[in-house]
Amino acid sequence: MALKKKPSEPWPLITGEYHVGNPESPVAVCTCGSHLKFDELIKAGAALAGPCKTENIGIEKMTANLVSNPNIRYMIITGMEVKGHITGQAVDAFLKSGIDKEGKIVGATGAIPFIQNLNEESIERVRAQVEPVLMMDTEDLGVIGAKIKELIAKDPGALDVDPMRIELKKEGGEEEAHGPRPLAAEVSEIRQRMRLEDEMVTITGLLNKLQAGIYAGKIEGIALGMTIVLVLFGIIMKMTAMGGK
Repeated sequence: MALKKKPSEPWPLITGEYHVGNPESPVAVCTCGSHLKFDELIKAGAALAGPCKTENIGIEKMTANLVSNPNIRYMIITGMEVKGHITGQAVDAFLKSGIDKEGKIVGATGAIPFIQNLNEESIERVRAQVEPVLMMDTEDLGVIGAKIKELIAKDPGALDVDPMRIELKKEGGEEEAHGPRPLAAEVSEIRQRMRLEDEMVTITGLLNKLQAGIYAGKIEGIALGMTIVLVLFGIIMKMTAMGGK
């Protein structure tokens, strides 16, 4: 029989939109931007199932709930991708490659994939404990449920360690088990720059449309003018011919 460990008390540590199943199950399910019938995934055997919409705080909360239960060994990453954040790809990259010295998830392509509230020990723990199973763009509950059962059938047992309790902290140092501290100033600056870039792209697009409209108007004006000239020329020629008779 596979080794099982008692998770932290309470478990899960961090509140969220997820549904909770058997804490001894080796499978958790992240549906990214999709809101599915999570009860069906729990019935299929998942320990935890819910969305994750951000590639920073969302992953930090997810990690806190995973490492506090050593029984979870697989993370199914499924559902529709979160536009801009590219959260599913970020979760997969985080579990496979971790973060660099600047706190950025290695290989993540989302807007702000920076981890600010997890230490090296907790990141190493979750990567050693949990294997990502990528099933992006899948919302078929039957397909996801079948994968849950397949992974349960090859349960390697709990990671032989004690549950790790991650205390996400406020800026003042006060422990906050149910919410992370604000993003670092550098990350906030990056976010602001990205917003400005988005605004510039929008403005550029509007200017391009305006210029295209002006150009199209000029072409239409020239074509109309030439048509009028040709019509008048034709009338004059006809009148001249009639006068000659």
